[in-house]
Amino acid sequence: MPRPAGRMGRPPTTSRAQILEAARALLDRDGPEKLTIRRLAAELGVGATTLYHHVRDKDDLLIQLLEHYAGRLPRPELPPDPRDRIVAAATAMHDALAAWPQAAEVLTADAVLGESALWMVETIVAGAVDCGCPPERAVDLYRSIWYYTVGEILVRARAARRAAEDRPRYRDAVFADLDETRFPRLAEIGGRWPELAARDTFGRGLRALVDGLLAQESR
Repeated sequence: MPRPAGRMGRPPTTSRAQILEAARALLDRDGPEKLTIRRLAAELGVGATTLYHHVRDKDDLLIQLLEHYAGRLPRPELPPDPRDRIVAAATAMHDALAAWPQAAEVLTADAVLGESALWMVETIVAGAVDCGCPPERAVDLYRSIWYYTVGEILVRARAARRAAEDRPRYRDAVFADLDETRFPRLAEIGGRWPELAARDTFGRGLRALVDGLLAQESR
């Protein structure tokens, strides 16, 4: 009697690397809100229970995904001066997030990076302490840098996404019809605003922010 048709042998295995690769693709395509264990399992063609051998839940999946990414990032040589170390670590953090803006989307719920990237947090906090900040002010300095950095990343990423979709921008409509009597400076600059806003001023702003925060401790 012939056997019924169907899949023979053991079900296909799914590795942690495959899960993380598929999770990143889904995250990049649809955003963190749409990343669920059930959808990821469907993308991989396996049952959700298969994924639970590798991840506990969505939060654990995101942590593993961020750790996997951060663990492969190059670590720059840090300068001896503590102020310069702060700037170098913050720049490395910015560059890592700029290379994968979706990580910034995930991390907006917390101001501390995963374990593989904690060297950046340690370097910034330790550099602030070495510059004379008490621990609580060193944490304040780190958080100020974090807000500045992640804000810049998200604004640019979302603007680029909107431009790629060729969607009209509210800013353009506002600047196209400015009242020169009420907003003389903006009306004067208005036509150049897109060009000026596109400039990369992160490094200059970061140094000014760090110097200003550290200067408060010397007063």
